[in-house]
Amino acid sequence: MGSDDGCGLRPIRIDDIVAHVRTAHEGVTDGTNWGERGLFYNPGGRLPKGTYVLTFKEKDSENDKASNVDRPGVYRLNLGLSKPTFTTLFGAIPRRPPAGGIINTGHNFAALDTLTPHPHYGWLAWMCVLNPSPPTFEALKPLIGESVALAKARFERRTAR
Repeated sequence: MGSDDGCGLRPIRIDDIVAHVRTAHEGVTDGTNWGERGLFYNPGGRLPKGTYVLTFKEKDSENDKASNVDRPGVYRLNLGLSKPTFTTLFGAIPRRPPAGGIINTGHNFAALDTLTPHPHYGWLAWMCVLNPSPPTFEALKPLIGESVALAKARFERRTAR
C-alpha cells in the first residue's frame, strides 16, 4: 500500500500481516473465500478451508461499501473477538442489521487507522481497521492472538464431530 494514513505513517502491508500471523501462530494458513483473502486456522489441512482467523477486504462489493475500500491503497483488516473484549473496546454488542445493512453504532467505518466494530458483523463481535499503521498493528497483535484462539476452539469443535 503506497499511501499513508493521513498521519504520515505508512500502513502495514497485507503481506507483512500475513507473514507475522503465520509465523507467530502455528496452524494458520492463508487462502481465499468469497473472493477475499483471509487467514484460517487449519493445522494439517483437516477441514476444506479451516476456521476464520481474519480477513482482508480490498474492494467494495454490492453489499459492503461502508468502509469505502475502493479508495486507492485502502484495505480493511477484519477479525473476530470474544464478546467481553469487544464490549471493552466498543461498548455493547450492536443489534444485527437488516440484510445488506450496517450496524448502528455511530462509528465512522471509513476512518483510516482506527479500530471500529465491523460494519456488518459487529453483532457477531467482529472488529476492523482500515490501513493499520505500525503502532496500531502492535496494539492489534494481542487481539489477533485472541482471534486465533477463538478460531482454534471452533476448529476443535468442528473436527471433534
